[in-house]
Amino acid sequence: MIELADIEAAAQRLVGVAVRTPLIRNHALDEACDGMVLIKPECLQVTGSFKIRGAYNFLSQLTAEEAANGVVAFSSGNHAQGVAAAGTLLGIRTAIVMPEDAPRAKLENTRHLGGEVITYDRYTGDREEIARSIAAERGAVVVPSYDHDRIIAGQGTVGLEIAEQCAELGVEPNQVLVNCGGGGLVSGSAIALKARFPSATCHTVEPDQFDDTARSLREGSRQRVGDEARSICDALQAHTPGKLTFEIMRTLLGKGLVVSDADVREAMRFAFRNLKLVVEPGGAAALAAALSRMIDMAGRTTVVVISGGNVDRELYSEIQAEGARCRLV
Repeated sequence: MIELADIEAAAQRLVGVAVRTPLIRNHALDEACDGMVLIKPECLQVTGSFKIRGAYNFLSQLTAEEAANGVVAFSSGNHAQGVAAAGTLLGIRTAIVMPEDAPRAKLENTRHLGGEVITYDRYTGDREEIARSIAAERGAVVVPSYDHDRIIAGQGTVGLEIAEQCAELGVEPNQVLVNCGGGGLVSGSAIALKARFPSATCHTVEPDQFDDTARSLREGSRQRVGDEARSICDALQAHTPGKLTFEIMRTLLGKGLVVSDADVREAMRFAFRNLKLVVEPGGAAALAAALSRMIDMAGRTTVVVISGGNVDRELYSEIQAEGARCRLV
């Protein structure tokens, strides 16, 4: 089990690299949820998501020989940008295997940040196999997107900050809602949060087509969703939880929550109208769960992690326009 000390060490490595994103309270959100809701907006983070935390924590601990040979990662986009940015900061060559249908903004930003992008078909190709093959050819190190202790510890700094910020505000969180793909963010954050607030309950939030973690927590073993699964939440399309992350999640987490793509779209509109935040689909799932009142929030303090804001302008405009049309009907 990764310990709090590992996350605290990661936080020290990230000083001057990652932003200490704030906790935001909003009257409209409190009113909608009938309780205190605190937003942790990692959409304001370097590269637009929490992923820089784990990527930098991993790359900064490579040996000189490993760094010289470069790294290879696989990602739908946010981990890709985090790895590319960390590599540029540390002078390490990075190559990232990404779906050819990843949001254009994520593909372009990864290249802009210094990463070499290698595309594949997410529905017929195996990104991990492709990445490991490239790494073997180059003698490079593979940087997993979630299932590694250094990645988990880095992502856990989100939970560490939440715990520190709640203490500074003099509030004790009853529950924390975290978007979940493979589980790196929620598992690392749960370690930090449970160390400071043992009675707080952490919940994963996933798209209903990619509910592998919710099912795994319910069944007590790792479950897998089928290849036919589809969702607007490109950042949350893991088909099964990680081995390391699931062992942490099954020990520390409450039940998993699932939301529809329609719920996610409405949460993105709410974030724009009321929070003045641009949120990507995968970053909005936890907010969608809060707005849908999927757990008891009345008179309770709930923390919602918005994990990313990297969304193509066309899709974002379309989703916002849908809300405008609904109000005219």
